[in-house]
Amino acid sequence: MKLHEIAHARTGDKGDVSNISVIAFRSEDWPLIRREVTAERVAAWFGPMVTGEVRRYELPQLQALNFVLAGALAGGVTRSLALDAHGKCLGSVLLGLEIADH
Repeated sequence: MKLHEIAHARTGDKGDVSNISVIAFRSEDWPLIRREVTAERVAAWFGPMVTGEVRRYELPQLQALNFVLAGALAGGVTRSLALDAHGKCLGSVLLGLEIADH
């Protein structure tokens, strides 16, 4: 299944760093998201688009994960020629990740 079936995402940016939160729609899906969506998988999913470290933070009370992707915005808003310099679409890209059904 795709991650977007059980979660939604929010994004933010600061310089060349993108911040993506993945939030479970339902509490019963939180353990699956927590197990399947690792920093390593997120780094592999974005591949060479992210040039720095990917860190994961857990927010169990919110049933959410927060990923900090260093080097994800081609230099940041004031330097990048990218169409989406803020990286707002990166949350949608991450929600396309294929995860296990259980």
